[in-house]
Amino acid sequence: MGRWEPGASGRLREAALALYLEHGFEQTMVADIAERAGVTARTFFRYFADKREVLFDASPELEEKSLAALEAAPATASPLDLVEAALDAAADVIGHNRELARKRHAVIMANAELRERELMKVAHMSAALADGLRRRGIGDTEASLAAETGAAVYRVAFQRWVDAADDLDLRDAVRQSFAQLRTLTATN
Repeated sequence: MGRWEPGASGRLREAALALYLEHGFEQTMVADIAERAGVTARTFFRYFADKREVLFDASPELEEKSLAALEAAPATASPLDLVEAALDAAADVIGHNRELARKRHAVIMANAELRERELMKVAHMSAALADGLRRRGIGDTEASLAAETGAAVYRVAFQRWVDAADDLDLRDAVRQSFAQLRTLTATN
């Protein structure tokens, strides 16, 4: 398959994930990924800054769609409702292919550097959500608490989704996790 054929980024992503699972992240070189995808290493670098970004390149889209959902939510929504709307949009972006998410998650969990990168991406997303909440007039502390709580809820929901044997939808896992949080924090 020539490098000029369409779909190079998708082929690179698939090749990288397959090689990471077969040989490990550290043992896989950009040249290996490019060869498996049928392109040159130079073509790889047109799409990805490094071999880690193959796993994390959806982050800008996740942030954009999450913040758009947060901004579009009703003015009367609570801070947690706003974060839930944002994370619902994030789930819509990545929740279409659980098998791909499982493979990606397995690669990340097998490598300390990738786990750290994942945590940094989640922290960045949480900060962006907190900033979005502040722009809506929510105070600093409440915005930070809601965003950080949302990040924790999302991690729990995502893990539940990738581990699920049934046909659980990621959006449903997020919604159910928020409902469980509300039950846990309800005053009697």
